[in-house]
Amino acid sequence: MACNGQHPRVGIFAIISDEQGRLLMGRRLSKLGRGHWGFPGGHLEQGEGFFECVQRETLEETGLHVLATKVVGVTNDVFNELDKHYVTVFTECSRQDNGQQPETLEPQKCEGWVWKTPEEIRIMAERRDGKQQLFLPVEHLVLQGALL
Repeated sequence: MACNGQHPRVGIFAIISDEQGRLLMGRRLSKLGRGHWGFPGGHLEQGEGFFECVQRETLEETGLHVLATKVVGVTNDVFNELDKHYVTVFTECSRQDNGQQPETLEPQKCEGWVWKTPEEIRIMAERRDGKQQLFLPVEHLVLQGALL
């Protein structure tokens, strides 16, 4: 099924863990996924590689300098209500300075950054009461078993 003849876009997300194994997440404020928890990231630009993109987006959103080390999952995400279709690439990233903490540098896009345990994220993904908490690509990744 095509979305108004548009082609899917590519989204890239950073999975960043702290020393306790918690993952960095923020509550989205943009139209796509408003109110849901997601990882730092954004759109792949023309001619850009996955790692280059996720490192740039993470720095722009959080101020963190990260090193992307590997692709850990890919999801196919259709947002019917907004007529959008994304292929989302998830990358494992490490902070170049473990002492550096994330800042909210784009407050119009994210309400703030927090560290969540994999168990907390898994529980959010498995909710079946109609109250989705995770951004759709993140939920898909967790339900595929690729994250936890």
